[in-house]
Formats: sequence, C-alpha cells, structure tokens
Amino acid sequence: MLHWFDSIILGIVEGLTEFLPVSSTGHMILTNKLLGYDIAPEELKTFEIIIQFAAILAIALVYRNKILQVFGVGRNEAVRGLNVDSFPKRRLNMMHVALAIVPPMGAAFLLRDYVKEDAFNTTPVLWALVVGGIYMWISEALYDSGRIARTSETMDEITYKQAFIIGLVQCVSALWPGFSRSGSTMAAGMLTGLSYRASADFSFFVAIPIMTVATGYELVSNIDQFRSGAIDVSFLATGFIVSFVVAWLVVVAFLKLLQKIKLRYFAWYRFLVAALFYWFILR
Repeated sequence: MLHWFDSIILGIVEGLTEFLPVSSTGHMILTNKLLGYDIAPEELKTFEIIIQFAAILAIALVYRNKILQVFGVGRNEAVRGLNVDSFPKRRLNMMHVALAIVPPMGAAFLLRDYVKEDAFNTTPVLWALVVGGIYMWISEALYDSGRIARTSETMDEITYKQAFIIGLVQCVSALWPGFSRSGSTMAAGMLTGLSYRASADFSFFVAIPIMTVATGYELVSNIDQFRSGAIDVSFLATGFIVSFVVAWLVVVAFLKLLQKIKLRYFAWYRFLVAALFYWFILR
C-alpha cells in the first residue's frame, strides 16, 4: 500500500524531471525501485497518470498564449512574467506539431508490447541515461563549434523538415525509457539548426499533445482502477498539487536560465545518476 511519503516524493520527481532533459520515465522507474516497488502496483500506476496530467497542465499554462495562436486565436504576446518568445510571425502551425509528434506516437503504439515487457527495467533505463547523455553532449558540442548553420532563432521559424527530423529522433525516446523526450528533442533541434532557445521552446510545446495522448491512453487502459477507488482521493490530490507546482516552477526557472544551463550539465548529471544507482543498488 502506498503512503503519503510516496505521494510527495513521486510528485516532486515527476514535476522536477518531466520537462528537463534527464528522462522523467527513467527517474520514476528508478524512484519506484528505491521505494521498494520492483513492479509498480496497480494503484501506483493510477497515481502516476494523475501526476503526469498535473505536469501537462503546468506546461499548458506556461504556453497558453502560443496554444491559442496555433489554433488561430489569441493575442500575439509573450506569457506575462516569462522571457518567452513573442512569436511575431505566427508561423508555427498544426502541421509542424503533427510532423514532430506522429512518428514517436506511432512507434510507441506499434511497439507498445515490447516497451512494456522489456524496456521498463532498471538496466535498460541506466543504459538509456548514459547513451542519451552522450548524444546530448555531442549534439551541443557540434552546435557550439559553429559547424551547424543556425537557421531558426525562434520556435516560429522552424521548418517542416526540422519538425519531422525532431519527430523521428523522438522515436528513440518513445521506445527506450530513460533516453529522454525533451533531451532528444532539444539535441535534434540544435543539430538541425534551431537555436538553443527555440529547441527548448519546441521541446516543451510538443510535450503537451504527446503527454496528453499518452496519459489519455493510460487512463483508458487503467479505468477500472479509478472506478474501484483503489487510491484515496486525498492521496491523489496531494501528488497532483505537488507535481503541478514543481513542474511549473521548473519550466519557469529553466526558461529564465536557459543561456546559462547547457545540455552538457544534464549529461553529466545523467552519467552520475546511472553510476550511483548501478554501484549502490544493482551491484
């Protein structure tokens, strides 16, 4: 049976890691392991759906104006209080979003049985943290070296080709928990000529439909758990609030500190987590 301590810890982990290039899925799997759940109980699976939905709402709040603009409504202005692009050209449209999300969602759906049976284990996650970190590090090194032409300074300047390439790279993160959806998106964006800021903005923005569909699918698959009342409502509410607040604060802080926080720092963190977890838990 889950405890209040689990609710707070898992809510914090989800909020902290969902939109950073460190892999929230990988961290949740490792956290479950530390809490003593080799295989997550059904009530824990239900709880994870709730706190992930809270993270979706947090990022949707940050990009609420841009969401309206993509659908052709809303004012052409930045989110108040944040240094978010004002999106003056309004070029980003549903086609860009579709090109970025259809490949990973299609791959995850077609190979969902493999992912559930083989990929959600501790060892593959640790390898994904390492390999994903190397990929991010190399991508940023190439970008900083000047070998890649910087063609898109803002998210609105992204091309269909760039969006599609980012979608293809996200297939890896969709099939390999621990690789990181946001990390693969940002690194792919930089390799295709997007600026660091534009890559981060696009990564956060496309997370909204991807996570909404994934969460909706898990909700339908686990609807019996909600109907049976497997988890106390107050327990769910606690995790929801914690995840929402932490996720919102993380995105706000990340956007403000974007020029100072490089992908290589997150790569080092991923290497450290993988090494420590292997050394103290798996050996």
